[in-house]
Amino acid sequence: MPITLDFIPVTMRLPLKFGAETIHSIQVAHVELEAYGAMGRGETPLSVAWAWPSELPFASREQAMMDFCRLLAGYYPQPGVSDDDPMTIGYSFLEATLSKLLQEFNAKRTASMPYLAALICASAFDIALHDAYGNSLQLNTYKTYNNIFMKHDLAWFFQDETFAGKYPQDFFVANPPEPLPVWHLVGGKDLLRESERTGGEPQDGYPVSLEKWIQRDGLKCLKIKLTGRDEAADYARTVAVGEIALEYNVEALSPDFNCLVLEPAYVTRILDRLAQEHPAIYELLLYVEQPFPYDLEANRIDVHEVSRRKPLFMDESAHDWRLVRLGHELGWNGVALKVCKTQTGALLSACWAKAHGMALMVQDLTNPRLATIPHALLAAHVGTIKGVECNAPQFYPAASLDFEKIHPGLYERRNGVIHLGTTLTTKGLGY
Repeated sequence: MPITLDFIPVTMRLPLKFGAETIHSIQVAHVELEAYGAMGRGETPLSVAWAWPSELPFASREQAMMDFCRLLAGYYPQPGVSDDDPMTIGYSFLEATLSKLLQEFNAKRTASMPYLAALICASAFDIALHDAYGNSLQLNTYKTYNNIFMKHDLAWFFQDETFAGKYPQDFFVANPPEPLPVWHLVGGKDLLRESERTGGEPQDGYPVSLEKWIQRDGLKCLKIKLTGRDEAADYARTVAVGEIALEYNVEALSPDFNCLVLEPAYVTRILDRLAQEHPAIYELLLYVEQPFPYDLEANRIDVHEVSRRKPLFMDESAHDWRLVRLGHELGWNGVALKVCKTQTGALLSACWAKAHGMALMVQDLTNPRLATIPHALLAAHVGTIKGVECNAPQFYPAASLDFEKIHPGLYERRNGVIHLGTTLTTKGLGY
């Protein structure tokens, strides 16, 4: 059976300010494939602004990612019943095929699509393969990451004998939590207080200000999108959100600079000023997310001065476990995982990071619909510094209404948590 690829357009109810861009809609890649004698499904939003920041028109970048998905549909493996497991096949595809396809794809274009964008395109196929494997065995896929169902141990993937006899399951938490603390994204254009309303906001029954979101969802964790270019504005925005956090008994904050900071002093000045002028807000900062350019090999910035103040988490930089290793050497002490970099890659990065004492977080790509489920499952199994980020309910809640009927509690954030329900035990990836 050929691979089925569809694109599902989703319009945001409110614009999302993302670095230098403002996003109004997104395409979700939906993949169905047959492998191991079973069907598997995978979905990934094609987050152009995150994966491919550029002066090029948004529409042309998005079209390129859709075209690359179509290319992958003709090359992605559909293994038979007796073939290798998804970790082996997924890793082999990433190592031997994806970069080659990207190079050939870019050779025919005037502007080169980055590898991170290619990973996002590949992830829907990779996730579907992992789903099919669990379905074929009538097991939750997370029960297959062990010596019984995997051909190779982690030493084979990492070429490191210290991992001999170890498998991803050895790095999972013993009892995955069913309710998870949930993080809310405070976008650069988001209203903070009800007093900021102008009357032009959507009248769709959902909150528009941070205050009302906290009140409705019982939020305890807030991620703050910052410019990374305007130090005074970033400091002021952090203070403004922090004051609301203190007012409403929020427990944790995380500033996200979106890869736009060029030197550590920019971040350390903000942190030190917060510690001096607003110590209560400083104490709420649980970790700092990816301030520096995501091409880590081209920007080998020593970040120890930041990470000794607050945990510093790689996000866009952590394409794979090798870059996690490089980040560790440069002073990063945490990794924000995303299944949009493939399920295979996220698991390998999680294992390498945990083995070397790095903390983990699982970050959202504003994942709606089916894309929410493997994202939340990863957070439950690997053990994070605090819960999981889920911001799709903020920006396009209507996209997931049908899925919410099947998985109540997963798509609605209440009392500061989401509930995974039967997704932890259902076959495949819990769809």
